[in-house]
Amino acid sequence: MANTTQPTEVEFFFDIMCPYAYQTSVWLREVQSQLGFTIKWRFFSLEEQNREEGKVHPWEREYAYGWTPLRVAAWLRRQSNDWCGAYYERAGRALHVEGRRSFDKEIALELLAELNLPTDAWDAAVADPTTHDDVRNDHMYAINDLAGFGVPIITIPDGRAVFGPVVLPAPTGEEARELWNITLAYSRFPGLYELKTPKTDEDMAKIGTIFNPYLTAREWRTIQNPAR
Repeated sequence: MANTTQPTEVEFFFDIMCPYAYQTSVWLREVQSQLGFTIKWRFFSLEEQNREEGKVHPWEREYAYGWTPLRVAAWLRRQSNDWCGAYYERAGRALHVEGRRSFDKEIALELLAELNLPTDAWDAAVADPTTHDDVRNDHMYAINDLAGFGVPIITIPDGRAVFGPVVLPAPTGEEARELWNITLAYSRFPGLYELKTPKTDEDMAKIGTIFNPYLTAREWRTIQNPAR
């Protein structure tokens, strides 16, 4: 039997741009509300992961849709992990539910004000080149140590890193707890690397409906590198 001891802390790697990671984060926060563990928020850059050959790295650009908001999250995380989590929740909800461009500075400042977080966080993060390092270090750790290829990624003590669960809409209540127990057991089962359900046309239509706010608001085309 896999070890099902409940952890006191898990890590969650995210990119604010990723609609799948957002749905998983909603589910994980629901589980956290039931079990009380801490979520340590960490960063992953889909812009860097899916960068086309010959293109500059996101940290080499003055502004990048995904990378710059992660730098803001990094600045906030230096002050408080909870600040980082609150910013991700609000910026993610704005983009993926409300269809608002949370990657734009003006909207990001509105969201920070809503949260009673420092509204100078954006300018402070951009002015500090070491926020590049915070995001890059998390990303490279996920790539090199966890063999990460995308998000969401969850790490659980005494278990392996889990890509996913990819689920939408995010389950709540008892269903959320049931999926957590499955995820926990999966992470601790030796030699089990993948379970995947093929997506039917009906599934894709449902996903498209849920992702419509994000698809409307985004300004980038989707590029994906294959998983290992």
